[in-house]
Amino acid sequence: MPRPADAEVLPDLLRPGLRLVFCGTAAGPRSALLGQYYAGRGNRFWPTLFKVGLTPRLIAPAEFPALLALGIGLTDVAKLAWGLDHQLPRDELGALARTRLMTKVEALAPRLLAFTSKRAAAAGLGQAVDYGPQPALPGGTIPWVLPSPSGLARASWDEAPWLALAAAVRAF
Repeated sequence: MPRPADAEVLPDLLRPGLRLVFCGTAAGPRSALLGQYYAGRGNRFWPTLFKVGLTPRLIAPAEFPALLALGIGLTDVAKLAWGLDHQLPRDELGALARTRLMTKVEALAPRLLAFTSKRAAAAGLGQAVDYGPQPALPGGTIPWVLPSPSGLARASWDEAPWLALAAAVRAF
């Protein structure tokens, strides 16, 4: 059954007081099909969270709601579309999507907002960025840019920014 045009592909996993919110570009094809964040075959997201110490065990994509108990949330810049980055409608990565994301971030004020790719960060922040921490947003949330965990981004994979993020989370 098709979803309504204004229905989010994946529901946000957000609440006030989170230590960390991960923000991707959009749900990939497998994530959209299963209704689970970072569910693509070969995606390093869940194994990396465990490896860098952000989760006490390896969490399966279907268990994504368990992150809230750890003070971690999930969202995407593009909420109304899914697919690979080059397949997404431009408006889902433009000013309206950025405003939608920043409104949530300002209202919920997580300590850190970790973008899971440079593409997501550029769309969410409105400018090109490099890996690592960025200047604080209004309200004090610190954006952080990470290499994409997608299996399609193997060539640019670097675990070091993920380790640095985990150290920053532990410092709070």
